[in-house]
Amino acid sequence: MINLFEYQNKVAFPEEHFDNLELFLDAIWNKREKSSYYNEDENREEVQHFLQFLHKNKELKSNKFVGVIHFENQTINLLPKIFYNGNEPTAEDIKIINSHVLWWLSYCRKLRFPNYLSGLNAQQADFFEILIYLFSKYTKELLNAAVYQKYVEVESELSFVKGRMNFNEYINQNLARGRNHKVNCIYDSFEIDNSFNQCVKYVSKMLLSTTKDQQNKRNLNDILFILDEVSDNYISAAECKKIQFNPMLSNFETVRDYCVLFLENSVSFNYKNDLKLFAFLLPMEYVFEDFIFGFIDKELNEVKAKSQAKYSLDVDKVFGLKPDLLLEVNGKKIIADTKYKIVYDDSIDKKNGISQNDLYQMVAYAIRFKATEIKLLYPNSVKHNTTHLKKIEIIDELAGNEKITITAHQLTILDRDLSLENKSMKLSNYFEGLRAILFSELSEILKV
Repeated sequence: MINLFEYQNKVAFPEEHFDNLELFLDAIWNKREKSSYYNEDENREEVQHFLQFLHKNKELKSNKFVGVIHFENQTINLLPKIFYNGNEPTAEDIKIINSHVLWWLSYCRKLRFPNYLSGLNAQQADFFEILIYLFSKYTKELLNAAVYQKYVEVESELSFVKGRMNFNEYINQNLARGRNHKVNCIYDSFEIDNSFNQCVKYVSKMLLSTTKDQQNKRNLNDILFILDEVSDNYISAAECKKIQFNPMLSNFETVRDYCVLFLENSVSFNYKNDLKLFAFLLPMEYVFEDFIFGFIDKELNEVKAKSQAKYSLDVDKVFGLKPDLLLEVNGKKIIADTKYKIVYDDSIDKKNGISQNDLYQMVAYAIRFKATEIKLLYPNSVKHNTTHLKKIEIIDELAGNEKITITAHQLTILDRDLSLENKSMKLSNYFEGLRAILFSELSEILKV
């Protein structure tokens, strides 16, 4: 097993498979579904961003993605850089890191995780196996209780009229051939063979061909047994997103969101007709942004939050502005921008690692949205943990010397002392202390 932290460590990879891995990841990048996770430039570029290939020493280095790559019976874990302490992580360390990622994802608005799920004791340290376990367990239990059915339009030849007659088909195929006793009808039928079940079946088959965990295989086989009568059709992530449910069937939305997650961020196919390869990858900077928005939206009731609202900078509306978070607190407008970067409190470096380009961006936000308070939100890390980093004041001479205050804060989103020893606890319960700390920090920062 190879463990790579974003932009941090380098690990040697077997020379005989080095070039094939690069070709594989290039193919994944080209085959990936275009997603809101990727920015416009990344959606256009052809060069893959998952790993750096250092050809001189045949070494690998991770970029900004977290997840897992399966290649030639080798598992490559891509881990968040904020957990890097210079040492090789143990199996328990990886479980703790994965549990943090799952907790962050539980607040993300692009998908939802069932909140009743227990700890990670039953799963492997492989992040992807954990996700398969969560999906397969929840979906199996839901389908055992009730299989989703919906009315779909069916065209069939019957001995009686049902719905409405298809006269063109009846004339051409029945009357013309002396089969006037059969009637071509179009009608709505309450069917199990619908787009949602087809999507679940497709994703379950894809995961079954990839997972090595026996419990996951049993759960997925049970799902496929329940959906045996459903057609084997490929459903894309875009089609899956469009599936809507009656509010009384909201549990099925969670399964749909899981399917979108797998379809958007994973690739599985036969390479050179003999290698079964797989990769599941998430861009961490967007996960961090989505997590902070989801946390504020769910936990801080006094704050009205908008995420990724699009506005124009110029009169002709050519240049866009898209702040991460536009917040309203007690009638006051605050702009918050999440920065997934490692920053620190250092008396030698007066900037504390804060980028000057980030500062330029914040001033543009302040002027466009007429906001005098800007919050830069950074994650803490295993090496650095300082709540308040820096306060920067800027005088806008074009607006009557209006003062713009930009403050940088490091949020506590990881627990250095987390223990997974209590196997009976729900996943969310492990992070109750961390949730309370983050709630307190954001309440103070936003003056709630």
